[in-house]
Amino acid sequence: MQSIPVTSNVRRLALLPGSFHPITKAHLELARAALPFVDQLWFVLPRCFPHKSYDRVSMRERFELIEAAMDDSRMGAVISEGGLFIEMVRECRRRFPMLGEIFVVCGRDAAERIVDWNYDGVEPIEEQLEEYELLVAARQGEYIPPAHLAHRIHPVSLAKSYDEISSTVLREELRTGGNWQEYTPGAIHARVLELYG
Repeated sequence: MQSIPVTSNVRRLALLPGSFHPITKAHLELARAALPFVDQLWFVLPRCFPHKSYDRVSMRERFELIEAAMDDSRMGAVISEGGLFIEMVRECRRRFPMLGEIFVVCGRDAAERIVDWNYDGVEPIEEQLEEYELLVAARQGEYIPPAHLAHRIHPVSLAKSYDEISSTVLREELRTGGNWQEYTPGAIHARVLELYG
């Protein structure tokens, strides 16, 4: 992970993992929705994801886009060696043992995937959620957690629907000459066009 100053008053930390290929307005809105629950939020760019591959635009370039798009002093960006949520959380705790609670932020689709994931060789999700909690935003529907996990999984509300905004749609709009600018922050339009256009 990148070195980010963590002061003694940061007791509650949120991690927002993603490939950010590139970062979108929906990513930023999800971060803003999680901030009332925590002291700081970090966008986490894993070196590898168990269900995604990277292409064309380098990790360093995507990281720079995240840094340029952040619009709140409580936000930061880090690179993680781990790809699973539990690996990111443990990496955080090793680097910053003074942290208290850690939350992982995701949308409904990601919550369903990680709760139902086959964690071969890794603790089941029930044990993982003893080390962190989930903040889940509705994405094409509300997420209803299993009853036995509901005390560790909390809904967050977005200001408006961002269901149609995704990095995949943004890249497709760029490829076809569509209105891609509505999907990503204005501060990074020029660089997004340079990297993805």
